[in-house]
Amino acid sequence: MRRCVWISAVVLALFAALVPGVSAQAATERRAVPLPLERLFDNTAVSDDARPAEADLDGKGASLSAQDLTAAGWTPGRPLTVQGARLTWPNRQPGEPDNVRAAGQDVRVTGRGDALAFLVAGTAGADIGAAGTVLYADGTRSAYHLTAPDWRTGPLATKAVALPHINTPGGQLTARARLYVMTVPIVTGREVVSVRLPQATGMHVFAAAVRAPAAGWTGSWASATGGYPTVGPWADRTLRLVVHTSVGGPRVRLRFDNTFAAGPVRIGRATVAVQQSGAAAKAAPVRVSFRGAAGVEIPAGAQAYSDPLGFSVPADGNLLVSFHLPGTVPAAPVHRLAQQRSYVSAPGDHTADTSASAYPTVLTNWPLLTGVDVGGGPGSVVLLGDSITDGDKSTVDANRRWPNVLATRLLNQSVVPHYGVLNQGISGNRVVSDRYPGDGVSTDTAGVSALYRFDRDVLAQTSARTAVVFEGINDVRWGTTAEQVIAGLREIADRGHARGLRMLAATILPCEGETQCTAAADAERVEINAWIRGAGVFDGVLDFDAVVRDPARPSRMLPAYDSGDHLHPGDAGLAALAGSVDLRALVP
Repeated sequence: MRRCVWISAVVLALFAALVPGVSAQAATERRAVPLPLERLFDNTAVSDDARPAEADLDGKGASLSAQDLTAAGWTPGRPLTVQGARLTWPNRQPGEPDNVRAAGQDVRVTGRGDALAFLVAGTAGADIGAAGTVLYADGTRSAYHLTAPDWRTGPLATKAVALPHINTPGGQLTARARLYVMTVPIVTGREVVSVRLPQATGMHVFAAAVRAPAAGWTGSWASATGGYPTVGPWADRTLRLVVHTSVGGPRVRLRFDNTFAAGPVRIGRATVAVQQSGAAAKAAPVRVSFRGAAGVEIPAGAQAYSDPLGFSVPADGNLLVSFHLPGTVPAAPVHRLAQQRSYVSAPGDHTADTSASAYPTVLTNWPLLTGVDVGGGPGSVVLLGDSITDGDKSTVDANRRWPNVLATRLLNQSVVPHYGVLNQGISGNRVVSDRYPGDGVSTDTAGVSALYRFDRDVLAQTSARTAVVFEGINDVRWGTTAEQVIAGLREIADRGHARGLRMLAATILPCEGETQCTAAADAERVEINAWIRGAGVFDGVLDFDAVVRDPARPSRMLPAYDSGDHLHPGDAGLAALAGSVDLRALVP
């Protein structure tokens, strides 16, 4: 028997020597067996402040602070929902391997959805981008390109979370450490079975997941977070926000975002009701839950969806969304210009109150709440814009923003589906530059650039089918060139198309008479509009400029449509914009 074994070994050795590629190929195939990401961890990023030498994220001895991560709510093994994707912070203690350096490894990632989400950081001193591959259950593959912004110099505007310190063997530095959630498109409907990571020196991957589709849901209302200002402070208070639906349905779920935050926020209880008037409900508010619990803690930079709730949501109607904040909240992510009065309670949990008696204080913005979805429906149209889309100068509490008028038009016809309409306008927003830097408490709530917020405010929205981009006037009013705005719009169109969205652009309105609307700014505006109309980059054009301009003086708005500040249309002008939209253009 021993002689037979020896002969077999000799034969195999001779065969391997004669055909060296066979053994190499076999070794490659063994390496290619997809493994769970945590089994591939080969780098340690997190150290205890008392033992900073335990970790070395960047190859130079620097690491993330475990105490800072805990303060942000990013504790070991904690699920984090960011941009609609559910990821898990590695279940590792400080000093243990907690990430993998991307080098072409095959990772077991499963599911169906519209995107892959990666929790990443780069350590090369600049953004790192490289290609990887997705393998599907049917044997097909698709390529993707993943970018990992640098953990010390990457844009704060797109980070998932920023930590206030960096640990080094020589001591703790006061410097912002960033972590990013980046999404890449996959083939919708196909089941993913594994992902091959890029070959990219300095790219660190902490988690990966397929973003599940929002099957059976349509976005009915949404708002975009424009900043992180001081509030209240609210301690043991209930906020009762008034929001106006586009489409209705038999079920509801709510979305709360702790965008731009440095620490977690706790929602004790939450309810939904149909508004009677003011802060009063038509009937007793109905409680929502979060994964079966009455409340939820939302880590910094993350979001929370409520559980599906059987509740009849009226179309084109007002809801009251009430949530109790049991702790002290001195600052919060906010959509500043609501054009709608909401309410803050006296101390206590008043989420179940039907009457308005406990709500003496008026609130004119929307904190934390960013979405209301309804069961069923054909999906949503997302409107990415600035103050004109936000409804600045429209009548308060009357829902006369042009997105509201468009939603009503969709409901009152039978030619195209009754899409939900999601208003993602932010007053003061720009295409290519940030007003709010994306980090820290700030008095400016005009948001990060459209380029930087596109993934969160458009691609991650519930059942998005079509997007309309209506921005640029704030760029040219403050010195951005037409060339720069056009480059930004082109990039937005390309990114939307890569995710399968129908992409429309609206031309920029004239604004002669407003202080910053100089002749030079108007020339840039005219150039951008000519490009929008003629370049063919977008799938369709909404020529809003042609709708409201004065034929006798095209650089200004018709007086009948002017709110009086020469920049924003009034109710009549906003209605004219919505009325000009060919509803068939919204159909993918």
